[in-house]
Amino acid sequence: MTTHVYDRQYIDGAWSASQGTDFIDVHAPNSGQLAARVNGGHEGDVERAVQAARRAFDGWSERPLAQRVQGLQRWQAALTERQSALAQAIAQEVGTPLKISQIVQVDAPIRNITNFIDCALALRWSSPLAHSELVREPYGVVACITPWNFPLHQIVLKLVPALLAGNTVVLKPSELTPQTTQLVCEALHDAGLPDGVVNVVNGLGTVVGAPLAASAFVDMVSFTGSTAAGRAVTALAAQTIKKVATELGGKSPTVVLPGADLPRAIKASVASCMLNNGQTCSALTRLLVPQAQRDEVQALIQQELARLTVGASMDAASRIGPLISRRQMQGVNALVDEGVAQGAQAIHTPATLPSDGFFVAPQAYWVTPANPLFRQEVFGPVLSVSTYGDEAEAVRLANDTVYGLAAAVWGEPAAAREVAGRIRAGQVDINGARFNPLAPFGGYKQSGVGREAGLFGLEEFMQIKSIQMNPPVAQGAA
Repeated sequence: MTTHVYDRQYIDGAWSASQGTDFIDVHAPNSGQLAARVNGGHEGDVERAVQAARRAFDGWSERPLAQRVQGLQRWQAALTERQSALAQAIAQEVGTPLKISQIVQVDAPIRNITNFIDCALALRWSSPLAHSELVREPYGVVACITPWNFPLHQIVLKLVPALLAGNTVVLKPSELTPQTTQLVCEALHDAGLPDGVVNVVNGLGTVVGAPLAASAFVDMVSFTGSTAAGRAVTALAAQTIKKVATELGGKSPTVVLPGADLPRAIKASVASCMLNNGQTCSALTRLLVPQAQRDEVQALIQQELARLTVGASMDAASRIGPLISRRQMQGVNALVDEGVAQGAQAIHTPATLPSDGFFVAPQAYWVTPANPLFRQEVFGPVLSVSTYGDEAEAVRLANDTVYGLAAAVWGEPAAAREVAGRIRAGQVDINGARFNPLAPFGGYKQSGVGREAGLFGLEEFMQIKSIQMNPPVAQGAA
């Protein structure tokens, strides 16, 4: 396997050598072999990028919206030209099965650029309020720190609304997806945005992300990642009292009510939990079912898990690919072992795994609320299942978590809607309703602060100014 070296940063409209001398080894999820070496970055790279973004801010923010839209449409076209390459890169770097990578990881975010543009064109950028004019304005320089599990999707959710709002950006993507980052940067360069409007600095969170969050010249931070990392970023940003938006962890429940279409509910719950090999923050990883239906639920889960073929992400037959890294695989296995040691009961015998790579079999366990598999985010293909006695207990169990990112309810529509209203989560799906890319996405509690996607995601990157004006003096007035 060829080992690619990524040793440059994209700053002020050009590629330049990093000031950092340390490199990060990135191993291929499918084989475990060394696939890339990525420069670890340097605080000096951050400073250069932030200053480039500051120099570019006045010119970019003063451009008419139509011109900012045109720049993003050119980026969208450049990404579209690279759709196949991006899908393959994400499949190889993240482990997402190729078909899912094409549809979910690449096609959906590219289409979502149009959604943001439509929202920006429809938005009232100024509006009257009594004798005031309310004006929406950009923050300034925005630091966008994005994760590895949906690399293009998360970049689009931050970069596009930030730029439409008139901000300039320093992007710190995950060091684990360097090929995807390279393609994104090439598309940005081809889009011909003014120098410094978007700057991309690769590297470790401690080396690049931390000084970016702490910088006095950064006006806002938008972060997606673990709750622990989100706490650290928020604390650093607080030193200069800057705006912080975070999308963090989740342990999202599905509540199956009596009378629900049980086969559909179980099928959808397993599919959500296993999406992207379980590496999804909003995955529905806790399944709550009536005690009276335990046996039927177990049979349906076994049936669904048996259908999931585990294999290399580039294999068309694979439904579950590898996890992104050895560390991730070991963390998932350790948490499962801890859960089993504390009483989790296996529902399905795991499949045979490939001998190489970072594979974890799709699996499910009966657990009690005290079990770590009920309480902790696994970030792998592991479903926890619990029973409840009545509706009140179901709601209590659903809310018995420090997280609140997503949820689902299955049942008679009126009853399901009533239960959905009692669940403390940012998004709740009823009876398999499909994902809405225009709806606000974000969490309650320790799942984060702020919203992404659609109009709410656009407004997250704006601040409101009120301008008070005296009413005009009537002619002839004394």
